[in-house]
Order: sequence, then C-alpha cells, then structure tokens
Amino acid sequence: MRKANKLLLSTVLALAIPAGAMAAEADLQAKIDKLSQQMEDLKGQVQRVEDKSLGKWLQVGGSYQFRMDSLHGKTEAYTDAMGTFTNLANYIVANPTTLGPGVTGFDAYMAVQQMQSAMIASKNLTAARAFMGAYGPMIQGLMMANPNLAAYTASYKPQNETIYTNKFALDLKAKATKDVTVNVKLGMYKVFGSQDDTAINGNAYFADRTGIFDGVLGHVPSSSYLNVDRAYATWSNIMDEPVWFSVGRRPATDGAPTNLKSNNERPGNGGTPALLVNYAFDGMTLGYAPDIDMLPGFYAKVCYGRGFDSGYHQATSNSLKDTDMLGVAVIPVDTDPLRVWFQWNRGFNIFDFPVMKNTAFGNTAPSTNLGSIDWYGIGAMSTLKKVGPGDLNFFLDGGLSVTHPTTAVSGQAMFQGLLTGSPLNPEAPSDKTGYAVFAGLRYDLPSKTKLGFEYNYGSKNWITFSPAADDMWTSKVGTRGHVFEPYIIQELNLKPISSVFAKAFFKLGYQYYDFEYTGSNNWVGAPVKISDLAAFTANGGMLLQTPVKTAHDIYGTFEVHF
Repeated sequence: MRKANKLLLSTVLALAIPAGAMAAEADLQAKIDKLSQQMEDLKGQVQRVEDKSLGKWLQVGGSYQFRMDSLHGKTEAYTDAMGTFTNLANYIVANPTTLGPGVTGFDAYMAVQQMQSAMIASKNLTAARAFMGAYGPMIQGLMMANPNLAAYTASYKPQNETIYTNKFALDLKAKATKDVTVNVKLGMYKVFGSQDDTAINGNAYFADRTGIFDGVLGHVPSSSYLNVDRAYATWSNIMDEPVWFSVGRRPATDGAPTNLKSNNERPGNGGTPALLVNYAFDGMTLGYAPDIDMLPGFYAKVCYGRGFDSGYHQATSNSLKDTDMLGVAVIPVDTDPLRVWFQWNRGFNIFDFPVMKNTAFGNTAPSTNLGSIDWYGIGAMSTLKKVGPGDLNFFLDGGLSVTHPTTAVSGQAMFQGLLTGSPLNPEAPSDKTGYAVFAGLRYDLPSKTKLGFEYNYGSKNWITFSPAADDMWTSKVGTRGHVFEPYIIQELNLKPISSVFAKAFFKLGYQYYDFEYTGSNNWVGAPVKISDLAAFTANGGMLLQTPVKTAHDIYGTFEVHF
C-alpha cells in the first residue's frame, strides 16, 4: 500500500512540473513580446527624430577665399570717342557762331542737347544715317578746322601693384520631399577697404569689367552684401523615369573645365561649359539620363534662361524685346576618367548695354535689341592615374560663335551694332564668325602639390558669354588673342572634418594676356586689329574703350572649402 501511494505521488508530481513550466514559459514569452513591441516603438520614435534632424535633410558647405593680385598692362594709342564728342560739344557752346551768324550761347547749348538726344534716340541704320546726314558735315568740318578737339590718348601703362579681395560662399542643399531638392548658394565678393567696384571696373578697359550687372553679381568684386548667386528646385525621377526638371537661378557659373584650376570637384549635370557660358542665369532645365552600357554616365538636357525682361510695352514706347537664351547639351560620357560634352546655345534679342550704375559711361540700361548669337562647343576632360608619381588631368575645349545682327544700332554706343561699326560710323549688318580654343592640364603629386597650366586663344570675331569668370582684367576665355596661365596649388595635409571634400590650400598663379584685337568680351562694335590702330586712328577712327595690348596678373590665394 505504501509503495502504491509513493507511485501515485510520483506520477502526480511528474504531471504537475511540465504544466508549471509551460505556464512560466508562456508568461516569459508574453514579456518578451511586450519588450519587442516596446523596442519597435522606440525604434520608430528614434527614426522619426532622425528623419527630422538637420543632418538628414540639409547639407551645408561653402568656401572662403583671400586673394591678392598685382596688375600691370600696356595700352595702345587711340582716339577716345566720348572724350572727342565732349570736346566738340564744349567747343560749340563756347563758340556759338560756328553754327552760323547771330547764334547765341544758349542757342548753341540747346543745339548740342538736341544733337546728343538725336544720337541716343537713333536705334537703327536709317536713323543713324539720318543723324550723320544732318550733323556729319558740321562735325567733320569742325574736326578738320580744330584737330585738337580729337581726344587723342597716348599709350600708357596702367597698374595696380596690390589689390586684396575677400570672397565667401555658403552652399545649402535641402531635401524637401522624396525626389525634390532645393539648392541655394549665397555669395559675397569685395575689395579690401571698399564697398563698390571702382577698383576693378573704374577704368572700363573691357566691357565685362565696366560695371556690376545681374549676371556677375557675387563673381566680380563689389560689396560685402551677401547675394543670392543660385537658388533652384529640382524634381528628379519623374514618373519613375531618369528624367529631371529644375527651375530657378541656375548653376550656370564656374563650369567644366574651370574646376581644375579652382581645385573643386567636377560640376554635376547642372554645370555648363565655361568656354561658352559663365553667367548667373535665371531659367529652367529638362534633363534625361538613361542607362546606356556603351555610354556610361550619358545624359542630355534642354536649358532655357532669361537675361533681361523688357517690362511693360506700350504702343508709343518701349519697343525692347526680352533677351532669352536656349541651350541643348549632350554629354555622351561622364565618368571619373573621362567626360565629353557637346553644347549649342542661342541668345535671342541681345541688348546693347546691361543695367549698370555709376560706370565710366554713367548709368546704362538696354536701349535696343541688336540681333542674336549662336554658340557651338565641343570638349573633353580626362584623368590618367599613376603617370609617374602622380595623376595627370587634362582638357581640350573648342567653341564657335556666329552673330546674326539686325539693322539695329545703339545710340548709346554711337551707332555701333552687333559686332558691326565704330563710333559715329554705322555699318551694314553682316554675320560674323569667331572661334576659340581652351586647353590645360594639372599634375597632382602625392605631396598634395598640384602643378597646372592653361592656354586659350580667341579669334577676331570671337564672342562668348562668360563675364562672371574669376579673372581680374577680363574673362580670359573671351580674349581676342592669347592668354597663358601657369599655377601651383599646395593643399595643407590636414584631416577633413566638415565633409569629405573639405580642404585648405594656397595657390600662386600668373596670367599673361596678349590681345590681337580690340573689344574682348564685347559684342557691340567691330573689332580692330591692335597693330592697325595707328592707321585706324589716323583715318578718324575712334573707340569707346581704351585698347589694351598686353596685361599681366600675378595672383595668390588662400582658400578654405568646407
């Protein structure tokens, strides 16, 4: 009996222990499930916090540059058109009888005012020729009788031994929604001890350095104001296709291949070849980047920009048209070792003068549309790794410009048209073709020393649209002649912190300009060969700007990219 009881107790205990263990295990599993859910909730909260953090949707970068330039040049003798006209007007007022017997000083003054107004109001060949028919014989007679009225200017050597500048840029990239980003670049560029552009543009040797206007703001020294250089929104992957649309103040400055000398990374698919365009445009782009095995990195885009809005139009005034630009870019290959580009641009209704204030010509603004310009470009840049101890970067770029002038002339520019005519000497319109080549290389050593050299040449009728280039004398890629530029960059061997592209470096360079023709970077007026200026002047030819034969710029910078 006692044995039976023991057996029964053992059986009950054997059955009870698994049931208790099972209950405990179920309770433990419930606790684990609850903890897992709490962990998932916590992860979600952390993710939502991370998604809202600045680092998740906002990228901040920028650059600072201190620069010193030493500028020396040599001009050619010429007759200044504005000075001559001023001398002529003053002579008429001081000698009223030159207009006829019985003419008073007041009559002469009013006649001069009428003559000036009639000249400025002349906006086509017919009006210009009518002006010369009415006033030409008098002007010619007075000039022949008084040769000293011609504002003849002998050759001289302009120089600025030291000019210091500060340049700052702040880059912002915000991911607003899926596939939509906003890019902004704020910029400031000023001369030490100045809040205007007088030190750079005061002498008006070149059209792109006559004054500050919309396309060069922040790229040519002016003031310490922080200006909006770029601000555009981009929608990518439209309808899940490799298509993007972008609109705003475009990234149309500092394009390839200028990134080598600037020591920057290659521009993305928003960049524009700097030989044809270096100008802060407002506009839009539609791009397409299919995946093609034979053409790695291929993309194409159509770009539109507005360079000037003519405002309201009335029946009796303001016949100006908007100045627009259309461009097509095809980049068949865009990889780390090789980038190739083809570009076509057309500028419609090109104006005579941009809106500028306090220039050598006073306050200017568009007064007439002179015609249109076509630009064609083809170029490539490449990198060869381990060429000796370092890497070799090189590029070759070519450009063609074709002007299509109308019969319009600029009264502000004394009857000059789109690459046609000279002051008080209007010329019938004819298409002019110019070309340019731009080549360079940079050798990068393991010591973070980078040795570079660039060369460019522009023909007689070459005209580009690159006034925002960072060259003190004038945008070198718009030169009608030769430019040689060696430079050396030394990066500091310091660990980047703000981004993987952060760096600090010194740069020392030298630019030598050898101008063959007048009017570099100027689309108004026909170029004159520098070596023919003596004969041109002897035959009564005049110029609006001082012709520069040679120019030198020794420069050094300390730059920080963050």
